[in-house]
Amino acid sequence: MLNLRHLRNIGISAHIDSGKTTLTERMLYYTGRIHRMGDVKDDERGATMDHMELERERGITITSAATTVRWRDKTINIIDTPGHVDFTIEVERSLRVLDGAVLVLCAVGGVQSQSLTVDRQMKRYSVPRIAFINKCDRVGADPMRVVNEIETKLGHTGVPLQSPIGLEGHHQGVVDLIAMKALYFDGQNGEHIRMEEIPAELREAANRARHGMLDTLSLYSDELMELMLEEKPIDEELIHRIVREQTIAREITPVLMGSAFKNRGVQPLLDAVTRYLPSPLDRVIYARDNRNQGAEMTLSADPDGSAVAMAFKIVEESFGQLTFTRVYQGRIVRGGTYYNSRAGKKQRVGRILRMHANEREDIDVAEAGDIVALIGVECSSGDTICDTAHNYSLESIHVAEPVISLSIKPAQSTDRDKLSKALHRFCREDPTFHTHTDEKTGETIISGMGELHLDIYIERLRREQKIKIEVGAPQVSYREAPTRETPFNYKHRKQTGGSGQYAHVVGKLIPLPDDAEDDYEFESTVKGGRIPTEYIPSCDKGFQSARGKGPLAGFEIVKVKVLLEDGTYHSVDSSDLAFQICARDAFVEAFKRSQPALLEPIVKVEVEAPPEYQGSVVGDLSSRRGMILGSELKQNVTVIIAEVPLANMFGYATDLRSATQGKGTFTMEFACYRRTPREVQEEIVIAHRKAEAQRR
Repeated sequence: MLNLRHLRNIGISAHIDSGKTTLTERMLYYTGRIHRMGDVKDDERGATMDHMELERERGITITSAATTVRWRDKTINIIDTPGHVDFTIEVERSLRVLDGAVLVLCAVGGVQSQSLTVDRQMKRYSVPRIAFINKCDRVGADPMRVVNEIETKLGHTGVPLQSPIGLEGHHQGVVDLIAMKALYFDGQNGEHIRMEEIPAELREAANRARHGMLDTLSLYSDELMELMLEEKPIDEELIHRIVREQTIAREITPVLMGSAFKNRGVQPLLDAVTRYLPSPLDRVIYARDNRNQGAEMTLSADPDGSAVAMAFKIVEESFGQLTFTRVYQGRIVRGGTYYNSRAGKKQRVGRILRMHANEREDIDVAEAGDIVALIGVECSSGDTICDTAHNYSLESIHVAEPVISLSIKPAQSTDRDKLSKALHRFCREDPTFHTHTDEKTGETIISGMGELHLDIYIERLRREQKIKIEVGAPQVSYREAPTRETPFNYKHRKQTGGSGQYAHVVGKLIPLPDDAEDDYEFESTVKGGRIPTEYIPSCDKGFQSARGKGPLAGFEIVKVKVLLEDGTYHSVDSSDLAFQICARDAFVEAFKRSQPALLEPIVKVEVEAPPEYQGSVVGDLSSRRGMILGSELKQNVTVIIAEVPLANMFGYATDLRSATQGKGTFTMEFACYRRTPREVQEEIVIAHRKAEAQRR
């Protein structure tokens, strides 16, 4: 039986190109999981965790990959996640089931846009983290500036446990500020750690850094503060204990540094993972008991308890569905039968696999704390699996809404069924990938988080499914919203002999503020049985059905509250259906009078380019209706941050390369929905009406 105190479930997360996959590759090598290190840009072999052909071609991580390693006496389950915002669901669902994380930051780029997104996801699921400042060998590396950004941009109390020995081309190793020793990484692959006294020229700086570290930690420990005031020697184990306790409590973020590519600083990071990040026993996980009115209960990482697990990722393969699962309590046994609380049905587990990227090993039992893949279980991402005697639900996974759509069709009509099956598979695998058929045009529409996201799926259709695809122009997912409070008083009456239909609703359509958490709210203040209680949910259902397609340009209606105040009913002719129809028509009629506005998706864009191109980059972003939020000079690179409407960002990669002679790079992520300028709204509405007229 595995000692849970010796188990760590961690994720490696970061902004794109910060070196996550390279770092993971070194971890696998030093733990003996692999015997030769691959590289992200190695055309022949690639990195172990980037096992998809597309990942190796493009040099990016597209899907999260799991593996298990041993370091000293500890077992570590590692999930390497993508850095590109288009694949943010992979980070989201991985962090949902992990106990700790390593946040990788570039010593040159510092805290970048996707670093902020990943950090928000870690906070959402209360995941303790260690920061690793990578690429200390790069020109312009400045780890202390990055530590400052951890505090100012992320709001963490960053505690550096190391300081670098040289930077850029002079980077040789790190100083351990707890042991006060210099660490060098010798051998062809940095596998031999040489511990020496700190060089004389670095001793004063190291003493200052150690004092700063102890000063910060003393805020969380009276014992340490007393020792410092009395100038007594401080035991290393005391420091390790304080760092561990405060990391798990998410009061501090320990900071380590090095260069994964140059094989420096990875082994001390593995030590820090096992020393400071929590085991399954250190995390408190809650579930709801559906058989006890949703009462909240605490789960314990006890292998002998009743089984509770979460399916967090689905992969469809030729032999069936692979369900990546985290076991929180009890054990999952091969051949056992378990209950899916969402689907409300029992299922049998055919096989249990321990994964190493795309390689797999059969096991008989998965116990509390394990991350494994199940075969034979039909479920969706976020489903809770428990033993048949219980009905528990775990907090589900946050899923962002798609912001971009494309129309696609097979070049050959004989591939239509094959395309439909493939799209259904992709939707099951990726909750941020949506597909539907346009009722009026008959076109198949796919929606996702960005151009790259959809481009990857189109490429997969061509390669994996061998389907020739014709792709339409990208379309932005706008939203519609009311701008003023509007009353409604609507009767639905249909009496043509026999039983008729009668319903009457009175109320208000109220705009919700832009920062409201929900897109739709419903409140009923109907009194005295003016509308029977059983018909109130029917009204709510009718209002919601009207939100799907707004009258302005056919987009979803958001940021609206419906207040149902009064109404009447007929003892014979009123029904569930009558009140649904009445509510739907009342909503549409009131929405048209609410001075509706179009909301457009805004993306946060971060551009890096040489300073001489700053003017042309800023001018181009402004011409795209962009709002420049700021710019800063980092060594010899200018970083420009702006918010730009997504509709104006198509083809930007090509334009940026042209404007900067190929020297500029950019990343973008969804920021918010914002009201579209009146003239732009009119253009979109006119285009929508023309398209509607052509369809007729």
